Amino acid sequence: MLTNYHTHTTYCDGKSSAEEMITSAINKGFSVLGFSGHGFTSFDGRYCMKDTEGYIAEISALKKKYEKDIEILLGIEEDMREEVDRSRFEYIIGSSHYSFVNDTFFDVDGSPEGFARGIAAWGNPIAYAEDYYKNFCEYILRRRPDIIGHFDLLTKFDELNGGGLGAMPEYREMANRYAKVAAKAECIFEVNTGAIARGYRSSPYPSAEILHTLKKEGARIMLNSDCHHANNLTCSFSEARALIKDIGFDAIYHLSGGEWIKEII
Repeated sequence: MLTNYHTHTTYCDGKSSAEEMITSAINKGFSVLGFSGHGFTSFDGRYCMKDTEGYIAEISALKKKYEKDIEILLGIEEDMREEVDRSRFEYIIGSSHYSFVNDTFFDVDGSPEGFARGIAAWGNPIAYAEDYYKNFCEYILRRRPDIIGHFDLLTKFDELNGGGLGAMPEYREMANRYAKVAAKAECIFEVNTGAIARGYRSSPYPSAEILHTLKKEGARIMLNSDCHHANNLTCSFSEARALIKDIGFDAIYHLSGGEWIKEII
């Protein structure tokens, strides 16, 4: 079953229109395509949706237009600091894109330079990571989003930095410890290939080590491409499936008809 639920369009920071995404998905043989525009963040308007009403209206119309060809779902990716009205969407992806020092925000995935500024503001990378995971896991346990987005997003630029956080034993212990905490919410963790498509990583989020931890905790997973361009809907899906299977997962999950469907892999 071919699906993707983490899809961004020109309503936020995506490069393709919603209809272009749908056409590409149909041509690739998708069963379900879920849209997940970035929810509005009042403190940072650079990448999020400014016209949420227009987004809801267009996805709803396209859902009807293409209902004979593909199942379209209206979702949203909310940042943990600005929650949406959940009742208006068929699913939510819960993500954390920022760290705050007092009233100043630092985006963890905007650029390597921005990430470095955040670490400098915290004083050291371990304090930065501790704040990130602590707050994210508190949100996950309280909010219980349908999907947990790119759990270790703050490692996005590690490969560019020659190792970064992932090379630090203290960080790795912390990340795995918080993965166990997040698993208690019993949400679906996405295996996210988006940074591969954009040339930042050669492997998905979460790291293989965290995925091993999630497997031991009995967590459920799904596969998403965090797609920003119609050409990348299936970016590295075959490699990610092989990784998942090698780690020991025997299934991934899909949302269809309002229910989570288990696919044996």
